Amino acid sequence: MTTPTRDQVRRAPKILLHDHLDGGLRPQTIIDLAADCGHELPATEAGALGRWFTEAADSGSLVRYLETFDHTVAVMQSGPALTRVARECVEDLVADGVVYAEVRYAPEQHVGGGLTLDEVVAAVQEGFDAAVEAAEGRIVVRQLLTAMRHQARSMEIAELAVAWRDRGVAGFDIAGAEAGFPPTRHLDAFEYLQRENAHFTIHAGEAFGLPSIWQAIQWCGADRLGHGVRIIDDITVHDDGEVELGRLAAYVRDKRIPLEMCPASNVQTGAATSIAEHPIGLLTRLRFRVTVNTDNRLMSGTSMTDEMYSLVEAFGYGLPDLRWFTINAMKSAFLPFDERLDIIDRIIKPEYAALIG
Repeated sequence: MTTPTRDQVRRAPKILLHDHLDGGLRPQTIIDLAADCGHELPATEAGALGRWFTEAADSGSLVRYLETFDHTVAVMQSGPALTRVARECVEDLVADGVVYAEVRYAPEQHVGGGLTLDEVVAAVQEGFDAAVEAAEGRIVVRQLLTAMRHQARSMEIAELAVAWRDRGVAGFDIAGAEAGFPPTRHLDAFEYLQRENAHFTIHAGEAFGLPSIWQAIQWCGADRLGHGVRIIDDITVHDDGEVELGRLAAYVRDKRIPLEMCPASNVQTGAATSIAEHPIGLLTRLRFRVTVNTDNRLMSGTSMTDEMYSLVEAFGYGLPDLRWFTINAMKSAFLPFDERLDIIDRIIKPEYAALIG
C-alpha cells in the first residue's frame, strides 16, 4: 500500500464531528475582537498569540488546557463577533478539505454581553450560512449545542437544540471537566432529548475512565462518545498478542457506537503519551467505529489534514484507511440518512477513488 503524501491527504474529502467553535479562532481575529471589547491578551501579535495558545495547552493537564478558553470565550460575547468567528471557522474548514462538519459550542458561555441564548445561536448560524453560501456547495455545516457539566442549564440548552433542529442545529452535547461532574447529573436533559427523538453526543472517557463512558451510554443513552479514548482501559492485550475485550468495550464495538477521537488534543491533555502510542491504533485494528477529529484547532495547532497525516506517519495508514475513517464519520453524523448516503456516494467514494487511482 502506497503511503499518501501530505498533499493527497489535504485534497481528500474529510468529515469532522468534534470541533469546538471557541477552540478554533484565528489568532488575528482574537486580537481584533479583544481590541473591540477591551479584553487583555497574553500577546498582541498573531504569531506570538498562536504560540501562546498551543504552549499553554501543552501542559498535559485537561484543566490547564480548558483555561485557554477564557480568552477565546471573552471575545465572543456579541452577535457580530460570533458571526465573524463562525464564518471564518467554515472558511478554514473548506480550505482544509472538510465537506461536512458539526461544530459545537456552549451558548450559555456567550450571553455575558447581553445576548439571549436564541440570539447566540442565530448569530452563529448567520456566520455559517454566509460561509457555506460563499463555498458554493463544497461543505455542509451543522451546529451542536453544548451544555457545561458544572452548570445547571442543560435542560435549557437541550430545549434550545430541539427548537433549532430544523434551522441548522443537529444535536446536543455536554462538555467540561469530567471528574466530579458525571453525565447523570444531566439525566433530565437526556431523557427529554430521547423523548423528542433528538441526537446527542457526550464528552466521556477523555480525562476520566470507564465509569464516565458507562454512564454516558447506559444511563444517558448517548448516540456517540466525545473522545472515548479511555475505553482502552477495558481492553487487555496479552503477552502472546491475543486481545481480550471487557463487557463495556465489547458493547461499544458491537453496537457500533462512534468514538469521536482527537489524537493531537489527547496528547496535549495527557490522555495519550504520543500519537504513536494513542489507543486509536489498537481501536482501529479492532474495528471499533473510530472517527478522526480536531477538537480545538487553535489550542492544538492542528487541522484535519494534520490529524490524518499524523496517523499516516505513526501507523503507516494508506488512503483506504483514511477513507474508512471518513466513511465511519459520515455514517455517524447527526444528519438524515439520505443526506449522509448522498455525501458518501457523491463525494467521499468518488474523490477517494480518484486519489487512489
